[in-house]
Amino acid sequence: MRGARFDAVALLPLIAFVGAFLALPLARLIAVAGSGPSGAAAYFAVLTDAGYRATLIDTLAVAAATTFLTLLFGTIAAQFLAGRRFPGRDALVAAMVLPLAFPGVVVGFMVILLGGRLGLIGRASEFVSGDKIVFAYSLTGLLVGYLYFSLPRVLVTIMAAMERLDPSLVEAARSLGAGPFALQRDVVLPALAPALAASGALCFATAMGAFGTAFTLATRIDVLAMTIYTEFTLSANIAMAAALSLALGLVTWLALALARRLAGGVAMTAA
Repeated sequence: MRGARFDAVALLPLIAFVGAFLALPLARLIAVAGSGPSGAAAYFAVLTDAGYRATLIDTLAVAAATTFLTLLFGTIAAQFLAGRRFPGRDALVAAMVLPLAFPGVVVGFMVILLGGRLGLIGRASEFVSGDKIVFAYSLTGLLVGYLYFSLPRVLVTIMAAMERLDPSLVEAARSLGAGPFALQRDVVLPALAPALAASGALCFATAMGAFGTAFTLATRIDVLAMTIYTEFTLSANIAMAAALSLALGLVTWLALALARRLAGGVAMTAA
């Protein structure tokens, strides 16, 4: 009986949090989305309207590319750093996770300093070839910014998973003649699969909804977060902004749920 009472008391903060910060705002968002001139059609505007649909496709493409490249670079770097000890290693890891402390606006500004009209790459390319390379204000610049602040999250997660990997499995595979690629395919990557799925889902969700970087670089960028902001502030179309917010949240939730399912399935198979 005491255990049941304790569980009920322990659940109160969770219930209060879910109600105040999730259930009530979400219910209000659903109600507002259907109260505009379009009525219930606003819920499906992200699919039926060509402009919104193109924005959704661009957002998905950037998020997917960010996730793939982040997992690729993060897995390679994590395996190198987890398996080696050398002078300056801790300082290098600290430098690589430093972007976790930067807000999106700062990341966007750094991309401008790198690939903007007066950026380092633009000046160097103009000096070498006479043509100035500018990418900061496009989806390419947004992708670079997302990679910058997504890589540390993946790196930390994969490094932790690598440090838990049983070295005897790797040595056994090598003793049986497994080469580097076979070792990755048959031993390392299957062991890292749950961590890859979890970190990849977080990376995808972050890239889908990140606003600060897109806002800083928003010269030729039209992603869903920026469209929601424009509909809400410039067009005063609150109902459509709410509907697009629901679409963004639904896509992100589906990605997280799929990753959780994949990670659970991989863990059960490994067990």
